[in-house]
Amino acid sequence: MLFIASCFSYGDRVALAVAGVAMQKALLLNPIKMGWLLSGAGWAYTAGQLPSGGLLDRFGSKRVYGISIIVWSISAFFIGLAGYAPAALVFTIIFSLRLVSGLVQSPVFPGNGRIVASWFPTAERGRACAIFNSSQYFSLVAFAPLFGWLTTHYGWRSCFYFMAFFGWLLAFAWWKLVFNVKDHPLISQSEIDYIERGGGLVNLDSSTGARRNPLTWTTLKLLLSQRMLVGIYLGQFCINTLTTFFLTWFPSYLVKQRHMTILQAGFAAALPALCGFTGGILGGISSDWLLRSGYSLTFARKAPIIAGMLLSVTMIACNYTNVQSLVMVLMSLAFFGKGFGALGWTVIADTSPKELIGVNGGVFNTFGNLSTITTPIIIGLLVNNKTGSFNDALIYVAAAALLAIFSYVVIVGEIKRLELPLPSQAAS
Repeated sequence: MLFIASCFSYGDRVALAVAGVAMQKALLLNPIKMGWLLSGAGWAYTAGQLPSGGLLDRFGSKRVYGISIIVWSISAFFIGLAGYAPAALVFTIIFSLRLVSGLVQSPVFPGNGRIVASWFPTAERGRACAIFNSSQYFSLVAFAPLFGWLTTHYGWRSCFYFMAFFGWLLAFAWWKLVFNVKDHPLISQSEIDYIERGGGLVNLDSSTGARRNPLTWTTLKLLLSQRMLVGIYLGQFCINTLTTFFLTWFPSYLVKQRHMTILQAGFAAALPALCGFTGGILGGISSDWLLRSGYSLTFARKAPIIAGMLLSVTMIACNYTNVQSLVMVLMSLAFFGKGFGALGWTVIADTSPKELIGVNGGVFNTFGNLSTITTPIIIGLLVNNKTGSFNDALIYVAAAALLAIFSYVVIVGEIKRLELPLPSQAAS
C-alpha cells in the first residue's frame, strides 16, 4: 500500500512533467514559467514537511495520510478544469493548485518512514524502505507512457482527470486496508513479538490522540545539532536533485534536445525509470544483506549510497554523444545508480529518536525537497540561457551526486539510533 500510494503521489508530478510539453504550447509558457510550474508543488511540499511530521506523530499515520490522498486527488481534478480559465489567469490558477497539491502530499514520505519503523525489524527495513522509495521510479514506468498516450489522443487535461479518479479509489482502499501494528485484524501475538524483538516500534501510534505536540523549537534545535543528521539531510538534498530532474525536466530534455515526439518521450522516459526501480530494490536488498553478513550498520547503509552516486555521474557523458541509443543507456545507468543509492529513508528509520520519528522524517524531507524547488528553476534558467541546451543542466545534476558522496563520507560518521532527551526534558 505504501508503494502504491507513493506511486500516485509521484504520478501527480509525472502528469505535469509529461503533459507540460503540450501545456507549454497551449498556454504559451516559456521555459522559465514552466520551471516555476514544475517547482510549484515543491514549494508547498517542502514547507509542509515539519507540520506534517508533527501531525503524524500526534494523530497517527493512517488518518493524516488518508486525508492527504483525498485532497491531492481533488486538486488534480481542478488543474484539469483550469485549462478552460481565461488565458491571463491560467498560470496563476495552476500554480496555486500545485501549491495545494504539494502541501497535502507532504505527509507521504514521513508517513512511509513511520509505518516502516513500526512494522519492520531493523534487518528487514532496508528492503521495506527500498520498496516504497522505488515508487519514484516506477511512477515514471507506469505513468509516463500512459500520460504520453493520453496527452497525444485526449489532450493534457486528461492526465489530471485520470489522477483524480484513481486517487479517489486509492483513498477508499487506504482506509480499508491500512492498520497500526496491534490493530491489524489478522496479526498474531507471535508476529508482534517478532517485530518488536527485531527493533520494530510496534507502539508508535498507540494512543496518538493523547500525545503532546512533538514539533517545538527545542525539538528542532536538538535534531539540527546532530552532525550525523545534518550530513544525512544534506545528502538527501543532493540525491533528491537527481530524482527531481528525472521527474520534471527529463521528458522535455528528450523532446527538445533529443528531438523525440511527446509520445516517444513518454515511452523513452520509462526505460531509465525501470532501471531506477530495479536499482532501488537491489540497493535495499544489498544493504540488508551486508547487515546480515556481519558488516556494521554504517557500512551496510553507506556502501550502496556511495556506489550508486558514482554511477549517477555517468550522465555527463550524454553531453558528448549524439547517438540516441547511447544516451538512453547512459541515462538508464545513471537512474539505476540513483535508485541503488537512495537509502535515505532507511537511514532515517535507523537513526531517528523513537519519540521523534515523524518530526525527524519531516526535517529530513524538508531538506531533501528543497531540491524540488531549486532544481526545476535552476534547470529552467540554464536551459533558457543556453537557448534550449541541457548540457549545463546535466553537469549541475551530476555535481549534486558527488556532493552526496562527500556528505556521507565526511559529515555523517557512524550511523546509529540517537537517544535524545524529550523536548520537555531538554527545556528543563
